[in-house]
Amino acid sequence: PSIIGKVGGIKLYPWVFSVYLLTSTTTVPIYGKLADLYGRKPLFLFGSALFLLGSITSGAAQSMEQLIIFRGIQGLGAGAVLPIVLTIIGDIYALEERARIQGLFSGVWGVSSVLGPALGGLIVDHFSWRWVFYINIPLGLLSMVLLALTFKEHVERKKHILDYIGTFTLTFGIIALLLALLQGGTAWAWNSLPSIGLFILAGVLLALFLLQESRAAEPILPLTLFRNRIITIACIGNVVLGVTLFGISSYIPLFMQGVKGGSATSAGFALAPMLLAWTISSFFSGRVVVRSGYRLAAAIGGFLSTAGVGLLLFFNIATSLPFIIVAMFITGFGLGFSSPAYLISVQNAVPWNLRGVATASNQFFRTIGGTIGVAVMGAILNAQMATRFAPIFTRYASDAARLPKGVAPENALLTPSVRAALSPDFLAQLQNALSQSLFWIYLLMLVLSIIGLVMMFLLPGGSAEEHAYKAPSALEHIA
Repeated sequence: PSIIGKVGGIKLYPWVFSVYLLTSTTTVPIYGKLADLYGRKPLFLFGSALFLLGSITSGAAQSMEQLIIFRGIQGLGAGAVLPIVLTIIGDIYALEERARIQGLFSGVWGVSSVLGPALGGLIVDHFSWRWVFYINIPLGLLSMVLLALTFKEHVERKKHILDYIGTFTLTFGIIALLLALLQGGTAWAWNSLPSIGLFILAGVLLALFLLQESRAAEPILPLTLFRNRIITIACIGNVVLGVTLFGISSYIPLFMQGVKGGSATSAGFALAPMLLAWTISSFFSGRVVVRSGYRLAAAIGGFLSTAGVGLLLFFNIATSLPFIIVAMFITGFGLGFSSPAYLISVQNAVPWNLRGVATASNQFFRTIGGTIGVAVMGAILNAQMATRFAPIFTRYASDAARLPKGVAPENALLTPSVRAALSPDFLAQLQNALSQSLFWIYLLMLVLSIIGLVMMFLLPGGSAEEHAYKAPSALEHIA
């Protein structure tokens, strides 16, 4: 809102987020593969430099159009940073130390997720929205200098055959899919020509991508990775984790504001227990992986997150804050337990020259799962609200007539000044209708969580060391 007030362009504002998601998601597997071919350091430094360039230019943007372009540049760099950082950790630490460090990094992510929005609010209130971007500069430069000076790696220098066709079809296939999901139901109807056309284009390009990867000399995303049961199940788990994480982050604040009548601050507070629990559980997850294997750690995480999501089904206008906090904490503890288990299992199952693309795939499936999940949830929510709100507006026609023109029903619940003008009966009816609509979102997350939990039992038993990648011996090569 502060950005809109300074540079205008409210109609374009959603693209500030969408373009970042598009560029950062589509580049993840590409950076992962390039890091395997040319080394982690040059790709990390390139991605960080691009991210900082995007941050500097975003902070200096003078219009919404400029901000969208520069956020796209920022996303192009961000696609390299997190997966390559996680890959470097996989390179420099043995299994036991890696489990602890990956848990630590997962915890840092949780703390950052809690502190980030609060810090951003303070910066906007007391300085300028531009410093939300500029604050990345000293931290980014410090990380680049430290890695450039201290990280040493040995990369086998040889000529590579870059998979240009695979890169093109994957990139534009994912862009078409994300555009269809992000704009469908908002910019145009789901059954409109743009939506149908984008889904068809995405399907064709992704089919061509799979065909290309099956015959490329050095595929951008080797399909042979998914012959490994551990990697396949971990990617499925990440899809479910992404759906749950994105879904809760998107719709619990809506519940807190629209149903419970809270403020934006209380909506953010409702997510804090989940992220705090994620931080705590991630420290324990790595230890369980090392001592007892992937299956137990992933099953514990899946059971707890499923239980937490199950509690969401009981959310309604009368739900107490302690109950909400408990549900969020249990869900977050489960997600935090699962996330390191998926990452460690994938990194432990491949050699160095595949660890970058395997780690990137882990992140890629989480983001794609979350994006698709939120789009499907949004369609369900809109359909449910259309069904439930219409009779209420008919029954309370005089109250509905007093709503400001152009204010959607759900926005009436989210705008304090409009809410205050509604009669108590009309307001209660709208709140209950929104609560009942959100129930189907929670049910979808629960069904997917149960499927994910069942899939975790397909992971092999035994210790993580038993399932670590082992290079073929010389005798095996001769044979």
